[in-house]
Amino acid sequence: MLKSKLSKLLSRRRPASHKGDYGRVLVVAGSVGMTGAAVLASRGALRCGAGLTYLAVPRELVSIVDSMTPEVITLPFEKIRDIKADVVALGPGLGAAPRTRKLTSSLLSHPTPLVIDADGLNVIAKHPELLGKGKAEDKVILTPHPGEMSRLLNESVERIQKDRVAAAKKAAKKFGCIVVLKGHGTVVADPGEKIFINTTGNPGMASGGVGDVLTGMIAAFVAQGTAFFDAAVFAVHLHGLAGDLAAKELGEYGMIASDLVEKIPYAIQRIS
Repeated sequence: MLKSKLSKLLSRRRPASHKGDYGRVLVVAGSVGMTGAAVLASRGALRCGAGLTYLAVPRELVSIVDSMTPEVITLPFEKIRDIKADVVALGPGLGAAPRTRKLTSSLLSHPTPLVIDADGLNVIAKHPELLGKGKAEDKVILTPHPGEMSRLLNESVERIQKDRVAAAKKAAKKFGCIVVLKGHGTVVADPGEKIFINTTGNPGMASGGVGDVLTGMIAAFVAQGTAFFDAAVFAVHLHGLAGDLAAKELGEYGMIASDLVEKIPYAIQRIS
């Protein structure tokens, strides 16, 4: 069923289509020393078919990320309102600066869907009211790893890992949105208790930046009009499959997040 649905999505491009037909992703990410997270998230979006990908970073970093991402349109945070995005991927490498909370609050006040990761999740953990009291099901996808889930639920990592499905369900109900609990057997849950447990992926993916790639991938599917739960499921499955292809070629010990990005097209070919 999953492969059939994903294959249908990946094979629907029309000969006369153009980049505007495949969604606009805005990645809001990065800080000094963490430009890689921003770049990896934007590359994840591009590799999953986003027609246009914008990357907003602190003004002083624009020229740096611009040189690293030739296919991405870069801009400073101050220009975010100029972009008419279909989805925002928020959080990778943003850091704990006060502007992270300001950005999170501002973006949540607008109707544009969000995929929230990393430092954006830490803001939500401290200020859950920003999600609008459980009204975010059709707007927000949270993508915590176990440590971030620990902060979101105020529970120990050990307890979360003991029953990952229960933790994902609890978070989805608490925050009223889709939750992607990353890790071995990534769990996708919605507030209505719909559950998906992923079977692709390997220990070589336990490496910095891999989660940032997933954030961009999920955003790309949302931007292309995929239902939120399906967007998360499709991205998680392909993310793990790309990791498996990278590990097969390079081995689990030596693979890095950039290797996974380069395998996304091949993972898509396996499905479509």
